[in-house]
Amino acid sequence: MPIDNITELEQSHSQALADAGMYVFMGDVEQENIKPIVEWILHENHVVKKKRKELLLMVCSEGGDMGAAFALIDVMHSSLIPIKTVGLGVIASAGLLIFIAGNRGRRVLTPNTSILSHQFSWSSEGKAHELFATMREFELTQARMLAHYEACTGLDTEQIRKHLLPPHDIWLSATEALDLGICDHISAVAKR
Repeated sequence: MPIDNITELEQSHSQALADAGMYVFMGDVEQENIKPIVEWILHENHVVKKKRKELLLMVCSEGGDMGAAFALIDVMHSSLIPIKTVGLGVIASAGLLIFIAGNRGRRVLTPNTSILSHQFSWSSEGKAHELFATMREFELTQARMLAHYEACTGLDTEQIRKHLLPPHDIWLSATEALDLGICDHISAVAKR
């Protein structure tokens, strides 16, 4: 099959899923990958006349840009339509933050999903005043992450720092994630 036909087929499938209230996000958390999801949620909330009972966002992502992640998280939280998230494959870092932003009771992990939680990482170069500004953004991002974990898991700051954001990477099974309030259910099939 020629490349053009594969691309057209993928676009056709993506459109059919969006028309059914579903979006599959498999990739890095970057602005160009997050923008279509933001537009989909806004379209469903503000353009579509007949509102759905639920939107389904499937996530398989190793993470990426925290700014892009929090842009999507803010849009998810403002959605008048509940958003069910399904984590599959791997959800890591910023991808995990997006997954847990789904509405409580509607966050599902497939049994074979790997989950990675870790502290925000960054690097910077520059003059002293630039480094101080970067440090301020780092502190704000850390605070956002902690507040988001608290709101989505029900854990307090001490528990989050111990179980989800210690100095080293934390890999969890779906069952361990369930025990920590990261998901609400484990299911082999993404049922609607």
